[in-house]
Amino acid sequence: MRNKKLKISLQGALGSYSHQACTKLFKNATAVPCDSFDSAIDFVRKGKADKAILPVENSTYGRVADIHALLPDSKLFITAEYFLPVDICMLGTKGSSLQSIKSAMSHPVLIGQCKKFLRINKIRSVAGYDTAGSAKIVAQKNKPEIGAIASKIAAKIYNLKVLNEKIQDNKNNTTRFLIMEKKPKHFIKKEKKVITSILFQVRNIPAALYKAMGGFATNNVNMIKLESYMLGGSFKATQFFADIEGHPEDDTVKRAMEELSYFTTKLEIIGVYKQHSFRYKSE
Repeated sequence: MRNKKLKISLQGALGSYSHQACTKLFKNATAVPCDSFDSAIDFVRKGKADKAILPVENSTYGRVADIHALLPDSKLFITAEYFLPVDICMLGTKGSSLQSIKSAMSHPVLIGQCKKFLRINKIRSVAGYDTAGSAKIVAQKNKPEIGAIASKIAAKIYNLKVLNEKIQDNKNNTTRFLIMEKKPKHFIKKEKKVITSILFQVRNIPAALYKAMGGFATNNVNMIKLESYMLGGSFKATQFFADIEGHPEDDTVKRAMEELSYFTTKLEIIGVYKQHSFRYKSE
């Protein structure tokens, strides 16, 4: 019996950077394009896809706000991370040139990664709902003065010309992706170089966050990310998302989590996964 082909949901059209990351991480999977990040998550929840691959932060632009707002309520579990070096291209129709381009369309996150190039070449940016979708629109309009900021794979899919490569401001430009799926029955095996992702809400007492963080310091557990979210439109109720180095079954992590629980009203593990090799190769 042949193995079932994985279905991976992603935001955007085929040819997006999420699609590129998907092809590199899952060699024989079927990419399932979705109109939004929320839809990509919902496809997994409803069983229409096995996993979702979602960009969460970029080394130049910073965090992808939409994703961080969705993570706490996704009801999915983080099972892997992937780092994709992002080479950004200026694309145009077959009859265009870099000099003919007056405006370029792309997702705001990608536009934010090549502001210098756009300024030098006096090209006006136009926000699109995603990178590959912008390339598709430019191909359909077929006007030499309109370009798209996207990937080489998008140029190939939509029959556009690469007018300029590597236009990103930061040549080490990299995007981190999370792979999310329904919660597995068991965590991955205890080993070195594991990340545990958690959600927690601190009690409404003075210095609660400071006290909650104390257990990580005293147990020598490295916290590599801490994000905050407003709850229910209130400026007083706050939820936190954190990535820590270590496995939930490590003694140091256990003690830190026990101490954290004293100062929180909610504490949930939403991911346990191996660190991607990019992290320690770049050390």
